[in-house]
Amino acid sequence: MKEMFALALALGVAGLANADPCNWPAWDSYKQALLSKEGRVIDRSTGQELTTSEAQGYGMFFALLANDRESFARMLRWTEDNLAAGNLSRHLPAWQWGKNQDGHWQVLDSNNASDADLWIAYSLLEAGRLWLQSDYSTLGRNMLWRSAAQSLRKLPGLGVMLLPGDSGFDTAGAWRLNPSYLPLQLLARFGQEAPIWSELADNTRRLLLEGSPKGLAPDWLLWQAGQGWVATPGKGSGGSYEAIRVYLWLGMLAPDAPGRADLLKHFLPMMEATAHQGFPPEYVDSSTGAWTGIGPVGFSASLLPMLASDPKASVALKVQRERLHQEPPQADAYYNRSLAMFGQGWDERRYRFDKQGRLMPSWVDSCKK
Repeated sequence: MKEMFALALALGVAGLANADPCNWPAWDSYKQALLSKEGRVIDRSTGQELTTSEAQGYGMFFALLANDRESFARMLRWTEDNLAAGNLSRHLPAWQWGKNQDGHWQVLDSNNASDADLWIAYSLLEAGRLWLQSDYSTLGRNMLWRSAAQSLRKLPGLGVMLLPGDSGFDTAGAWRLNPSYLPLQLLARFGQEAPIWSELADNTRRLLLEGSPKGLAPDWLLWQAGQGWVATPGKGSGGSYEAIRVYLWLGMLAPDAPGRADLLKHFLPMMEATAHQGFPPEYVDSSTGAWTGIGPVGFSASLLPMLASDPKASVALKVQRERLHQEPPQADAYYNRSLAMFGQGWDERRYRFDKQGRLMPSWVDSCKK
C-alpha cells in the first residue's frame, strides 16, 4: 500500500487519466515494426537488419513498462542464446549481431556495451521485483556483478568509473567515457545491491557537471591521469546522437533524487536552445556552447521530461509535443522510436522512478496478468 501511495503522489490522480495503464498502443506498434517472433529487436533503418545489446535492453525495459511478460521472456531468451553464449550469468552480451560477409547470422562484434548491460540488468531486477519472479532478480544481480568486474575501473583523480566496454576504451593513463551510458536512476537502484554503484553515481554527477562546462553534453569525454578532462581524439567536444540521452535520463530523475536541481540548472542551455529555435539542436559544441542544425523528432521526445521540469519552458514543451504528434518517427527508425518510447511514455505518466531508482509503472495493482 505504501508503494502505491507513493506511486499516486508521483504520477498524480489527473495524470493517471492521461493514458490507459493497461494498454500502450505505442508498444504494440513498436513490437509490430521492430520485434521479431524470436525475440530480437531489429534496427531496420540500417539495411543490414542488425541487432544490438542496447536494442535488447531497451526492448526489455519497454516490455516491463507495458506489463508484457511474454515479450520480455522472448527477448531475454534470444539475448542469452545469441549474444551471451547461452548464459548471461557468465557472459556479458556481445553488442552487435547480424549477417556476416558470408551471409551467416552471428555475433559481429563480441565486445560488450556497458550501457546495454546496465539496462538489461536493471530490467531483470525490476521485473523480478514487480512480477515476483526471483529467477529474474538472481540473473540481474549476476549480470550486475559481472558488469562491475569487467567494466568498472578506478581512475586516478576521479575514482570508480564505468568504461563503455570491456576493451578498447583505455590506454596508458587515459580513459574514454560516454556520459549517456550512466543513467543516475539505474545507478541509484544498483546502489541498493552494492555500495560501489553509489560511488559511481557520485562520480557520474561530477562527470556531468565538469564534462559539460557550457551546459551542453558531449558524446564522448576523455579523462587523463594528472590532467583531468581533455579533448577526445577523433571525437572533439561535439554532442549529438549519443549525448541526447543525457538530457533524457536527467529529466526523468525523481524530484528528490540527489543532485537533481543542480544538474537541471546546469543543463538549462539545452532547454534554452530548444526554446529559441523551436527544435532541439542536432549538434552542440560542449566546449564553446555553440549549436547548429535541427535534431530529429526523437530529440524532441528526449527533452520532454526536462522541459516538463521547468514551468518557464511550458511553451517549448507544447511545441515539442505537437511536433511528435505531427511528425511521429518512421516505423523502422529504431533509435528515434526508442527515444520516443522513453520520452513520450514518461510524458504520458506511464512510469516514474523513485529516489532509490525503483521503477514505478502505472499498471501496478491495476492491470493483473
